[in-house]
Amino acid sequence: MNTRFNLSDWTLHHRTLVGYFMFALALMGAVAYGQLGQAEDPQFTFKVMVIRTLWPGATATQVTQQVTERIEKKLQDMAELDKLQSYSRAGESTVIFYARESLPAKAMPETLYQVRKRIGDLRVSLPPDIVGPFFNDEFGDVFGNIFALTGDGLSQPLLKDQAERIRDELRQVPSVSKVEIFGVQDEKIYVDLANAKLATLGITPASIMQALAQQNALSGAGFFEMHDERIALRPDGALDGVDAVAATLIRANGRAFRLGDVAHVHRGLSDPPAAFVRYNGRQALAIGVVMAPGGDIIALGKALTQRVQALRQTLPLGVDIEEAISQPIAVSRSIDAFIMALAEAVIVVLAVTFLSLGMRTGMVVAISIPLVLAASFLCMHLLGVGLHKVSLGALVLALGLLVDDAIIAVEMMWVKMEQGWERTRAASFAFVSTAGPMLSGTLVTVAGFIPIAIARSATGEYAFSFFQVNAIALLISWLAAVVAIPWLGYKLLPDPRAPRPPSRFPRVARLAQRLGLGAPAHGEDHDVYGTPFYQRFRRLVAWCVAHRWRVVVATALAFVLAIYGMQHVQKQFFPNSTRLELNVELRLQEGASLLATERAVAELEDWLAADRAKHGQLSHYIAWVGSGVPRYYLALDQQLPAANLAQFVIVTPGIAEREALRQRLIDFYAAHPAGVRANIGRIENGPPVGYPVQYRVSGEDIEVLRAIAERVAARMRDDARLSNINFDWYEQSKAVRIEIDQDKARLLGISSQDIAQLLALSLQGQPATTLREGDKRVDVVLRAAGDTRLHPEQLASLMLPTASGKSVPLAQIAHLTPVFEPGLIWRRDRVPTITVRANLYGDTQPATVVDALRPGIDAIRAELPSGYQIATGGSVEESAKGGSSVAAGLPVFILAVITILMIQLQNVSRVIMVLLTAPLGIIGVVLFLWVSGKPFGFMALLGTIALFGMVMRNSVILVDQIEQDLAAGKARTEAIVESTVRRLRPIALTAAAAVLAMVPLSRNDFFGPMAIAIMGGLIVATALTLFFLPALYAAWYKVGRG
Repeated sequence: MNTRFNLSDWTLHHRTLVGYFMFALALMGAVAYGQLGQAEDPQFTFKVMVIRTLWPGATATQVTQQVTERIEKKLQDMAELDKLQSYSRAGESTVIFYARESLPAKAMPETLYQVRKRIGDLRVSLPPDIVGPFFNDEFGDVFGNIFALTGDGLSQPLLKDQAERIRDELRQVPSVSKVEIFGVQDEKIYVDLANAKLATLGITPASIMQALAQQNALSGAGFFEMHDERIALRPDGALDGVDAVAATLIRANGRAFRLGDVAHVHRGLSDPPAAFVRYNGRQALAIGVVMAPGGDIIALGKALTQRVQALRQTLPLGVDIEEAISQPIAVSRSIDAFIMALAEAVIVVLAVTFLSLGMRTGMVVAISIPLVLAASFLCMHLLGVGLHKVSLGALVLALGLLVDDAIIAVEMMWVKMEQGWERTRAASFAFVSTAGPMLSGTLVTVAGFIPIAIARSATGEYAFSFFQVNAIALLISWLAAVVAIPWLGYKLLPDPRAPRPPSRFPRVARLAQRLGLGAPAHGEDHDVYGTPFYQRFRRLVAWCVAHRWRVVVATALAFVLAIYGMQHVQKQFFPNSTRLELNVELRLQEGASLLATERAVAELEDWLAADRAKHGQLSHYIAWVGSGVPRYYLALDQQLPAANLAQFVIVTPGIAEREALRQRLIDFYAAHPAGVRANIGRIENGPPVGYPVQYRVSGEDIEVLRAIAERVAARMRDDARLSNINFDWYEQSKAVRIEIDQDKARLLGISSQDIAQLLALSLQGQPATTLREGDKRVDVVLRAAGDTRLHPEQLASLMLPTASGKSVPLAQIAHLTPVFEPGLIWRRDRVPTITVRANLYGDTQPATVVDALRPGIDAIRAELPSGYQIATGGSVEESAKGGSSVAAGLPVFILAVITILMIQLQNVSRVIMVLLTAPLGIIGVVLFLWVSGKPFGFMALLGTIALFGMVMRNSVILVDQIEQDLAAGKARTEAIVESTVRRLRPIALTAAAAVLAMVPLSRNDFFGPMAIAIMGGLIVATALTLFFLPALYAAWYKVGRG
């Protein structure tokens, strides 16, 4: 007598209690589902910090040597560092610190603190006149809702006031974490100085700055200390506007002048303007909203829509607010598609169970599905896993697997009842004979997702919930199979001895009977496996056992062919998103002004207006000029501010319209004159990559780098599939070298610093003081009048004050020479690096093109001087990093699987046999991906690894059944054949359920390759399990042919 605890038997002896817990669990799961957060992507930690330092007046080379190099040296020996990237341009250093991808997210705050601390310690050794450094580590903020505020005829300051009022209102909406305004142009009071006039009057800019600062100073004037109170003194006279600034007295040579009489004082916006925003061809302000962690983006979107509709009624005439970018709409589309796929998968699985097991038996499995899903939702809620594309895809995949144990359990219970067993005894026997193998198989399947769980990379973090959801659902499904299924079977399974009503689908039922997949009809011989179908299958298995080596060798050859065929399947990192936006990045040559960028933006706006009038395939667009678009979706390859940069987000009505507009934009810029580089891309999935094909050329000498980069670009131009081939930095920038005659300058009492400061003040302007207007601050900026500031030819006549009080022209003590110099220098780990980049607009995958380019690039590599190298970047590099991080978890996966198998089978030979069946699914993976034209990407890799567990699950159950038959006294040949026959229906049904559940998912761009890989692998591996494993078992144990 078996004295082990029998959970199914205990369940049937406590039916009321178990029924209560099942009902409560279903109810709590339904409530938990309503509270699950909804987002487009899973939470993801950007392990990046940007350190920006300004050094006015320095060249790009000087910035590199004196600022960038020192910061990089200070950070390079940090243990948490993965890589350093930096760029230096005239007057600006930007260092990008990337922490190791394997660094836990919870360790990032301390790492970023250490970065700040090290740079703080370094500050004293940096040039004394730098501004900064400034730190930015808020890269994880996703502005899921961006609103455009426009106002015809309304000044920027008044529009800004309205934006700030809207910002304050939106901050009050629940689940809002942050609201930020973009495109604001600060107000300033400009004092335009006529250099020649000031020189004539003997007035210096320094005296004007001193007078303004003194007049506007806010200094304590003391107080009266009385017997019982203190009375403060508040002198009046601070500057309060343009008139007060113009009335400031300037003294020179014993005379006093009103500032307004010697200079033009006026109020205006930043000139040149800061980065600004345009919406549908109009100047605008953008208001971005960040959702709090764990929030529901769809609920937040509805709340924001209601609040904005209310605010719209309070806006002045001519002011309007529109939603330019809406993540809730995109997420709603995505989740609706996944829910539809989930519903289709449920219907498919139910159809399989009903048709194969009969209505009442199928109902037992059908009821267990929502029960398992409810328990899964509850666990997801407790673990903080929300609904997003990864978790929803995992749920659809899990749905095809979570019925496996239920089908096995109810099938065994039903077979025993057909053989005349009482219900409770049949359920108890099902537990004894299948619970252990099912648990081992479930754990092996879960183990297939372990490499994802322990992958220490950005890709692994992104896909981590894939492991969580599958592990939750599969473990709960096993518990349901040994608890809920016996309870439901006891209540719902029909009495095999009672007459059964005719099927509503008699032809389908007869077909299922002939295939051996249907429930036995009443009155049949209780030898369920004696039907003609099973007899034919029995003979086929017996043939495989008799001709075991033919089967083993044929299978091995098929596996070798599949490995060879894998090189003919295109490789991919992550597929593009199905969102309706297009990203268009315009970049002019280095050194281009913001005004030139604005002209390029206006040209594209005119084209979009004409295209909309002709084709109507454009909903709206928003553009950032002078900076990149803020992160409005997780995988955005965010660009840092630059005067030569503009980015458009173009929203289309549908996918077909998006693709048609994209192609027209590609054609437009292909025929566009040189000068504007356009990158027209769809939204990416997964970690950001940028240009799909990239090569990094590194070395110390910039001229040598340029020559090598040109050779790489020339090789890339030979491939017609690549377009928009460009460099991240290359061009020289124009500059004017001022060679000062130091002897003359010293005689006149003029220093190099005096000249530099006067030039900076004249051309860019210099703040003299700041007006305080309520909670706002307005700078008073001194600068040269427009004739000097905007015309380089006037520079030589700029008057310089001397120690004697007189002024001399700049040309008298300096020689001005136009020159070219590096406008931008990118470095990677302290080595100058030029990245050669290209777009890939067809269906060919980047890895395919990189493979085709390899011989030519390798030939260039072979001729490189010492110290120079070419590295492959882009999606190929990121895919390799993601794949290697998953591969690093394979030893843990293998160890876990072997441990589970040893516990279950307790025999090394049997464990090895099961392990040998695991990779057989690759045959089907390669075949189905090749036939369907789907690429093998990261998601297909995850599906293939998970497939190993699914295949071994069936193998464990079959091997365990053989051992049970041997223990019952059967001969080895009979045990092999009869065990395979008895396991045919549950193995085939579970495989059919899993494969058919993948059909809805196969249409999804993100999960399609994974679904195709699992479908093909499971179909082939299931067939091989039923034929190859018996042959392998017979060959391993040298079973006789009788």
